Amino acid sequence: MRPDISGYLPAPLFSALNRHFAAFILRISGSEEVELALAAALASRSSEQGHICLDLAQIAGVPLENPETGAAILEVPSFATWRSILENSPAVGRGGEFKPLILDAAGRLYLHRYWQAEAALAEDFLRRASAPCPLPPGEKIRDGIERLFGKPSADIGCDWQRVAALAALRSRLCVISGGPGTGKTTTVVRLLALLRENSALPGLRIALSAPTGKAASRLAGSIHASKAALNCSEAVRADIPDDVFTIHRLLEPDRAGGFRRSRQNPLPVDLVVVDEASMVDLSLMHALVQALPESARLILLGDRDQLASVEAGAVLGDICGEGERGYSTGFSALVEQITGEALPRTTSEPVSTLCDSVIVLRHTYRFGAESGIGRLAAALNRGDAEEALSLLRTSSLEDAGFMETSGLEEMSSLLRERIRSFWPGGFAGTPQQVLARLETFRILCALRRGPRGVETINRLVEQILAREGVISPHGQHYAGRPIMVTRNDYRLGLFNGDTGVVLPDPEADGALRAFFPSAQGGLKKFSPSRLPEHETVFAMTVHKSQGSEFDRVLLVLPDTASELLTRELLYTAVTRARRHVEILGPPDVLKAAVRRRIERTSGLRERARTQE
Repeated sequence: MRPDISGYLPAPLFSALNRHFAAFILRISGSEEVELALAAALASRSSEQGHICLDLAQIAGVPLENPETGAAILEVPSFATWRSILENSPAVGRGGEFKPLILDAAGRLYLHRYWQAEAALAEDFLRRASAPCPLPPGEKIRDGIERLFGKPSADIGCDWQRVAALAALRSRLCVISGGPGTGKTTTVVRLLALLRENSALPGLRIALSAPTGKAASRLAGSIHASKAALNCSEAVRADIPDDVFTIHRLLEPDRAGGFRRSRQNPLPVDLVVVDEASMVDLSLMHALVQALPESARLILLGDRDQLASVEAGAVLGDICGEGERGYSTGFSALVEQITGEALPRTTSEPVSTLCDSVIVLRHTYRFGAESGIGRLAAALNRGDAEEALSLLRTSSLEDAGFMETSGLEEMSSLLRERIRSFWPGGFAGTPQQVLARLETFRILCALRRGPRGVETINRLVEQILAREGVISPHGQHYAGRPIMVTRNDYRLGLFNGDTGVVLPDPEADGALRAFFPSAQGGLKKFSPSRLPEHETVFAMTVHKSQGSEFDRVLLVLPDTASELLTRELLYTAVTRARRHVEILGPPDVLKAAVRRRIERTSGLRERARTQE
């Protein structure tokens, strides 16, 4: 008799989807083995939690606990037993087989689509990284780098921006990671000019992209500003585009839920730049590289220490791990010959094929040595909870602070004070002025729901502003309501992450319109009734804040610790602030979050370690 899956796989641990998938695997395999059902359910659950695969060795023999009580409720078989059962199941295959589950040699269990995406992505990255690009004479490269990047500064050590330019020139893959203020956008604009100057083609077809509309808009603004300062010809400057597309828009979604652009219908490009690559999940990155012509270059920009993508995978983090393993002798010699930079050795030969394509920018031009934001971000990355809290409590720091509040009334009082300080003009003025004022201060929340979640804080801010007479929040739309689009609308040109504000429009007899900044510096306006799905955004989740920056940030932590609170979340929130960050919450919750890391299981890093 087939086992009762619902009884064996309890609800606190598994969703209905997990149990349905386990039952499906038993049915097609003709099996009644509960160990097989457990593996299938855990593989399904792992993908929901952002993992690419299930590492059997990591959890084998360890009882599963009820997340609500901590009590052990389910025995897990030994690794040897589990692996034997899976290897003999007709529902489980080896790499390359068309089976619902794939078990690799290291004991990692994949849903087939994730195994396929990971394998194809690793193969593509390695192929592009190892395909040498013909280099112009060294003197020409040296002159171009010095003209576009300036002479090296003796006080910052190795100038990694110059190294990144050479890495992008010599390979069809370049991955550039760096924290806030390290000059990622400046670097990419300069290296685009360098690539254009040294291209054998009459014109370099460049596509700029980002995962969200907000990130795309910010990149467009940065590119436009940086182009003006380039020391190059007008022809080269003109060939660097201002338009930035979301990755989805670049790939052209079809009605079936896929994309028109594919290996059979590739993008008409010579080079694609992806900003905020930490936000790009495995499946989307796989779709992008499948649509790239074999001869095209790919440049990924991002911050490896930020939150990973919402969907499964941490592609940038996996790949950037290779940037700490050292560089090949050949690349090190080339860098020293062309730029004069001596690359530090961090490991002995041989190194991965990918290593020479991964550059981590270390020097920040935004935060000085005594900056509280910079020092706090560094402490968070180290996982030093005591140092992070000590910095926040240091009264001498002008750009970072900590506030412990005990109840709703105290929190409301603090919010009222901050709103009066940072939004002194309320929402009077032109749409441009109001939008600019909203960007000076933003409340970030770790969670969406709960007493200190986004939904509660947004209602609280509305109540405060209504009492102050700044807004009249009657009905869904009201003057002064800041909004964020949560669903792409290609027809209107509004995309997930775009932020705007609802205000009276003098050109429409005072009727309410939703105003959004355009990438070209002007405004777009729409009737609120035409807007795609959107939400109020006095406060936003840290996840939604990725790709944005604000002068001042107030981060609201929940009353109790949560697995969702991690050092990556804190780092992402803190580095959204240009001038000041303040964290509100219990000290023990902050310290627990600093000590907790996001660990996403995948085989991408190991696949990328093919030896030269």
